[in-house]
Amino acid sequence: MAKLQDLMISGVAIAVLVFMCLPVLIVIPMSFSSSSSLRFPPEGFSMRWYLQVFEDERWLQALHTSLGLAALSSTLALVLGGFAAYGITRGRFAGKDVLQSNFISPLIIPSVVVAVALYFALAKIGMLGSFAGLLLGHTLLGVPYVVLIMSVAIRGFDIRIEQVAFTLGASWFTMFRRVLVPNLLPSAVAAWIFAFVTSFDEVVITTFIAGTHETVPKRMFNELVLQVNPSITAIATMLIVGSVSLMALAAWLGRRSRRAQAHIASQ
Repeated sequence: MAKLQDLMISGVAIAVLVFMCLPVLIVIPMSFSSSSSLRFPPEGFSMRWYLQVFEDERWLQALHTSLGLAALSSTLALVLGGFAAYGITRGRFAGKDVLQSNFISPLIIPSVVVAVALYFALAKIGMLGSFAGLLLGHTLLGVPYVVLIMSVAIRGFDIRIEQVAFTLGASWFTMFRRVLVPNLLPSAVAAWIFAFVTSFDEVVITTFIAGTHETVPKRMFNELVLQVNPSITAIATMLIVGSVSLMALAAWLGRRSRRAQAHIASQ
């Protein structure tokens, strides 16, 4: 009976996974179609839509903006979120749980609510439509992921190792640079990847506050409003492959970090 129940649960899980992956399984073959319109199954194999994307200066500019914005915002999110995670994890002060909830609240609040709030806040300080304002908004999106990942990593790192460094005369900065950062580097890279992917794929907040700055997701949205261009499938395929690759790397780094911390704890 227990074996039958396990089989049923596994079957349902596989069915849900297939259902969630079905759009991906349709979009990727369509991106290699030789047809001039969107058709599934594709009529023939062709790379024409990928070539069209890379020959279009507007797509290249959008890609350049997305990569630069995601790299900068994820780096800022890692710095700010990393220090916040350390303070929340190691600190002893009243209201720590409330502060942690405030940091992760953007994960709970709908994107459109955050977008409207950012719209009015940036308009108030004259940064609406600027790259700096867009960077600020995307950093806000990445910080919660960094806080969550780094809090777990710091909590799993033995505090006695930090205390030993202090007793040997190391300053906090020296301990941070030579003890904490090397041991938490895999988790930090994983947190950076999560923030990068979140920024690169964001469209709702970008649409509200970007002004004339155009990222890849925003351009995709604008293209779909005007017409259903088959080149969209090529862009979508590249985004899927890039996101899956980065998330797989983040998962591998997470496992490596846990193994390293377990090895340190066993010594």
